[in-house]
Amino acid sequence: MREVDVVVLGAGPAGEVAAGRVASRGLEVVIVEDRLVGGECSFWACMPSKALLRPAQALAEVRRVPGAAEAVTGTLDVRAALARRDEVIHDHDDAEQLPWLQERGIGLVRGHGRISGEREVTVDDEVLRARRAVVVAVGTVPALPPVDGLAEARPWTNREATAAGTVPGSLVVLGGGPVGVELGQAFATLGADVTLVEAGERILAREEAFAAELVADGLRAAGVTILEGTEATRVTRDGDGGTVTVELDGREPLRADELLVASGRRQVAGDLGLEAVGLDVDGPLEVGDDLRVAGHDWLYCVGDANGRALLTHVGKEQARVAADVICGRDARLRALDPPPRVTFTDPQVASVGHSLDSAREAGLNVRAVDVPTDGSAGASFHGRGTGGTSRIVVDEDRRVLVGATFVGADVAEWVHAATIAVAGAVPLDVLWHAVPVFPTRSEVWLKLLEAYGL
Repeated sequence: MREVDVVVLGAGPAGEVAAGRVASRGLEVVIVEDRLVGGECSFWACMPSKALLRPAQALAEVRRVPGAAEAVTGTLDVRAALARRDEVIHDHDDAEQLPWLQERGIGLVRGHGRISGEREVTVDDEVLRARRAVVVAVGTVPALPPVDGLAEARPWTNREATAAGTVPGSLVVLGGGPVGVELGQAFATLGADVTLVEAGERILAREEAFAAELVADGLRAAGVTILEGTEATRVTRDGDGGTVTVELDGREPLRADELLVASGRRQVAGDLGLEAVGLDVDGPLEVGDDLRVAGHDWLYCVGDANGRALLTHVGKEQARVAADVICGRDARLRALDPPPRVTFTDPQVASVGHSLDSAREAGLNVRAVDVPTDGSAGASFHGRGTGGTSRIVVDEDRRVLVGATFVGADVAEWVHAATIAVAGAVPLDVLWHAVPVFPTRSEVWLKLLEAYGL
């Protein structure tokens, strides 16, 4: 048996932040990981998908700017784009992640950890005893919907798609959420003939309707065919690695070289042996705002595994709070709901807090204000025809923002200013004096507040 202060299960972003924060305060920490240090986001999700999207977006911006456009003489180099993706994910080698742990004195145990008793984790034949806490940060894995023949057809998930060594000639994507639209557009810009199938009424169902429409336009411009309100009913594959056939409800079947399933995630906390401490978990592990599991003051859960919001930055925020509580601080989670988020398509969608519909559903007296995203002087430097719409959702009773959505080229960095305004409940009369610099794209804030009537 090895005794330490804290054992962290999972070395993804949330687990790393939890381990690093308690280690910085002098506690002895061991992190347990059965895959790669850095987790899903670093190797199979956030980072490689953005690497696949970026070449076409950079090329599109250059082509919008006179002078630069004339310098473009070739087409996108697919081989170079895939090679750059491989650099970003270090060829699925986590060696470059290890110095970060070593510099902080964090121990690493490779293998699948299971809770075998109070404050106790077993990894193969090694037992780790935690003097203070065990932190569950195991994330989630891709889920396959219950479609007849789907599993047998060996579809891609985000893991296979972001690691693909070649671009298929044709690709069907099941799911029109952020993962589906990002990877669908990425492979279309790399040369695949892509069809995206969404069972709901529209893609990006949790975002503003105008955002979904603008992204759909961007997908179609990239060559993606979108089938909304359409369900897959059966999937077959010809032989070993042959053509995939996707049968649809009410439409002709689709045939493609590959099929990507991007329709959700599955919890894995139930495979951690939690029954040893009286927990019967079939889904997310419920926690309070101190990230503790009820009835177990030594057990914490951060990130996707608690099901609150499946976003890397939210998991990292939870990890910071949990680490503070472990170290004896009076900390509680004050997360925004919905949290800040970005869909990295072209155009991008950057949003935080409520949409107009969700604010009304929450019983708030709200008003939406829209302006063109490219309506400022600074926007002109990003080229002609960038388009897009920006919206703020104002709580009229309190005169504060409860939501914001920006749609346009390269707007991901805009959302943090909106997050500060929403999280801080900054009064509009105060926000009016946060003067944006001329000529920058951040003058969108001036345009929005002027349109509101300030």
